[in-house]
Amino acid sequence: MSERRNIKRIYINSKGKIKDFLLSEKSREFFIFLFFFLIASGFWLLQTLNNDYETEFSIPVRLKGVPDDVVITSEPVPEVRVRVKDKGTVLLNYMLGKSFYPITLDFSDYKGKDNVVHIYALQYSKKVISQLNASTALLTMKPDTLEYIFSTGTSKRLPVRLRGQVSAGRQYYLSDTIFRPDSVLAYAPAGMLDTVSTIYTQWVEVENISDTLRRQVALQNQKGVKLVPASVEMMLPVDIYTEKTVEVPLIGVGFPANKVLRAFPSKVQVTFQVGLSRFRQIGAKDFSVQLAYDELLQLGSDKYTVKLKKIPAGVSQVRINPSQVDFLIEQAPYYYGN
Repeated sequence: MSERRNIKRIYINSKGKIKDFLLSEKSREFFIFLFFFLIASGFWLLQTLNNDYETEFSIPVRLKGVPDDVVITSEPVPEVRVRVKDKGTVLLNYMLGKSFYPITLDFSDYKGKDNVVHIYALQYSKKVISQLNASTALLTMKPDTLEYIFSTGTSKRLPVRLRGQVSAGRQYYLSDTIFRPDSVLAYAPAGMLDTVSTIYTQWVEVENISDTLRRQVALQNQKGVKLVPASVEMMLPVDIYTEKTVEVPLIGVGFPANKVLRAFPSKVQVTFQVGLSRFRQIGAKDFSVQLAYDELLQLGSDKYTVKLKKIPAGVSQVRINPSQVDFLIEQAPYYYGN
């Protein structure tokens, strides 16, 4: 109850102070000054707006009447920048109230050579001038030439390739780069289409990937070429490395019928890193250690440094134990030559 009384008292006191201020001599002087200030500002604004100024506006551009068998392969210009000159009052009307209609161009009205259409500013300036006041001067239009490159149904399916840098985190590796779709249709004039063999993505940079990455990526634009679709889904499968050891036998090759190889040991241990998803798929059969007869004769020693003749794809950090073996070339038992 006491709080209500305090609030009421504060309200009455504040109301009284405001009323006293508004009825005071200083308050009347302030409002008189403000009144004449606003009048002066209005006259100044009218005088200022009566001067000539230059400004720019954007007017949309639309291309209509494109036949069904024609594909516009270049990126159409979405708007034209128009620079005009007039009194400030007129320009202010453009800025606040005037809305410009799009410049509509009919494809059939313009003929091009080699599948290229050039529409110069003089050809569509009337469509701009008709929307301006009679007092408004049209100074420039940018761009001064509209260019459209088109194809009459000529297309080619091209593969998609990655453009960029991608890397996996420690103990991980990228097992593949997959695009969906893996190829796109490219539309372009026949002569231009013959020069294009691959479509690349826009620059992609990803580091330290530790899990399969999926991302929608845009394809790199090429002047005069339209791509369908214009973007693809990129998938970067990531696998983790694990270590595996297999025993691989030493095999002699090129030996005469009366000679045999004796190696000590007869097998070596091959240790390597492989992705976890391929751990069970890679075995001893995927490696090969071959000791060539002619090479052993040229060594001048009974020790051979083991070299792998065959290594499966997708393995890394390959180590051999022991790295050297002893060998003998012996007469084959039970051999009966002519």
